[in-house]
Amino acid sequence: MIRAPLIMDQHFRKTEELFRPETYAALNKVCDVIGGVNWPMPRERFLASLPDAEYVLAARPRLTREDIASAPNLKAVIEVSGTFQTGLDYEACFERGIEVLSCAPGFRYSVAEMTLGLILAGARGIVEEHERFRTGSERWLDDNTGTDFSLYGQSISFVGYGSIAQEAARLLAPFAPRIKAFDPWLKASGAAPEDITFCELEEALTTCRCVVIAATPTEENYQLVSRDLIRKIPKGTLVVVISRAHLVDFEALIEAAERGQIRLASDVFPQEPVSKRAALRQAENVIWSPHRAAAVEGGRHPIGDMILHDIQAIQAGRPERRLQAASKDTVQKIIRAPLVAS
Repeated sequence: MIRAPLIMDQHFRKTEELFRPETYAALNKVCDVIGGVNWPMPRERFLASLPDAEYVLAARPRLTREDIASAPNLKAVIEVSGTFQTGLDYEACFERGIEVLSCAPGFRYSVAEMTLGLILAGARGIVEEHERFRTGSERWLDDNTGTDFSLYGQSISFVGYGSIAQEAARLLAPFAPRIKAFDPWLKASGAAPEDITFCELEEALTTCRCVVIAATPTEENYQLVSRDLIRKIPKGTLVVVISRAHLVDFEALIEAAERGQIRLASDVFPQEPVSKRAALRQAENVIWSPHRAAAVEGGRHPIGDMILHDIQAIQAGRPERRLQAASKDTVQKIIRAPLVAS
């Protein structure tokens, strides 16, 4: 069996971060892996390998139209940072029929799990009571009316209802929540799950006890959740930011938390890492997580499983893909938005 040449320039990712040992072994049976080391590939080696390459896997693929022209056998470019980014000539790929695939769906399980954790911690006041206990001000047997609530039968909305939000909803299913979603892209696609109630953005923010910000950032949705909309969020609402701070007026959310309007939980921030002197470190009524939603041992292994599946499918001429395919309609909007890798 002739193995397909695959350039693997996955740094800043580690090979073992992306692949289970057995998955990587299976990939090596299908592909002749060039690189795959946990440091950057020299650019000259990358370019020298392109003429024979059938696949390029990179954290941040950098391929000009001329580079793509030098790779007559190239079938797919796979990014493993977490989203489509600048540096790749997408139009040249589309013209050639070269697939451009993103690992974004591979984060759904670990990030959805963290979403559930932040919701539970925020809904039941777990972090706040832990901190109070340390100072002797804990509230024994107190319902904490106005801030704490049960998830059973609760109203929960998602701003963005992609793969992570859908997996989070599946994890929430035992609580029998009433779920709404604002996602005009998904609604228009006709591919939405049948059990979801779509609503407008203001309704998603103002009619549910918990709001989860899970949309993919684009150039069009910067601070989609604006200061004016944040003012309308009812007192006692838990807001969980799990996708990108790009989607919200982060400063306005912190102010709303500190005046007791909302409880805020976030895994992401406008600038990362956060300065040691940043005022938000002393904010009240918040739960901060330092961009760790996908950061757990084995948490990114589904990415490797999807890469192996899709390469095998391409080699066999099968159409199904588990990674996210780039499209002309959406990719330019996505890569123009400021992003932080997961």
